[in-house]
Amino acid sequence: MTFSKSADFTADQQYLARMAKALAHPARVAIIQLLAAKQTCISGDIAAELPLSRTTVSQHLQELKALDLIQGEIDGLTVCYCLNTELLRAVYQQFSAFFEVATSTTAGGSAEACAC
Repeated sequence: MTFSKSADFTADQQYLARMAKALAHPARVAIIQLLAAKQTCISGDIAAELPLSRTTVSQHLQELKALDLIQGEIDGLTVCYCLNTELLRAVYQQFSAFFEVATSTTAGGSAEACAC
């Protein structure tokens, strides 16, 4: 039996990894871009805009909603989705800080100093 080692990582590292995983699928990236362009969208309209079935789009929407990257409001038989821009800004700041540290010359030295 194997055990998850995720508990050995900080909460920030785990959170950033969950967000990266959510954004790692091109369909979810496309959904976020579509919602950003339209401001709000109904789930059926999203499926009409992407080369995916409604069922597949629904699964991707569930993934994004589970992490609160998008919000959905039931309106009769439809669900109107929109971006959680506050959370997206926070995720952006976390990724920016991550890449700032990872690419700083003091973090690992310059590219020329790499012995690989």
